[in-house]
Amino acid sequence: MKNIVLFASGSGSNVENIVQHFQESTNVTIAMVLTNKRDAKVLDRCNRLNIRSLYFNRTAFQHTDCVLDLLKSVKPDLIVLAGFLWKIPEKIIRAFPNKIINIHPALLPKYGGKGMYGDNVHKAVKEQGETETGITIHYVNENYDEGAIIHQAKTKVTSNDKVEDIASKVHALEYEHFPKVIEQLLVGL
Repeated sequence: MKNIVLFASGSGSNVENIVQHFQESTNVTIAMVLTNKRDAKVLDRCNRLNIRSLYFNRTAFQHTDCVLDLLKSVKPDLIVLAGFLWKIPEKIIRAFPNKIINIHPALLPKYGGKGMYGDNVHKAVKEQGETETGITIHYVNENYDEGAIIHQAKTKVTSNDKVEDIASKVHALEYEHFPKVIEQLLVGL
């Protein structure tokens, strides 16, 4: 049985999509969902989906070994950042080498780095007049959005697209590709 731990900071739509993808699986389990926001909507989704979830604060994450010890006890085969906005501490990266992945709402290396998430990315894509954007699934290292790229998928951007339109196109790519890439990575472990 392969264990996945998901991290999320927001509504959890990617979390729900991943949970539903593996719902009937006999060899993959979502061990838990961790969030850094006490009022994150992902907690409501987890309750509804009957998935174990836990909130943690910055101290537990960065200044103690609470989250690291919890992860070690769960023994995840893969840690998936599904809309998680904090930088992963080096001690967690070292403890789980090449086992932490992230999805970014742009074609890295463009529009990556600190502060580049969600609508911030889509606004930048629009302002720069890009004709395409997409998603990048990558390994997590000690720098924002700089880990080795695992998979990219593209979508066209037209001059008529509003930020909301771009976001919608990118979300569609996330929902289509993220669970499949996670499954492929787990098969390779």
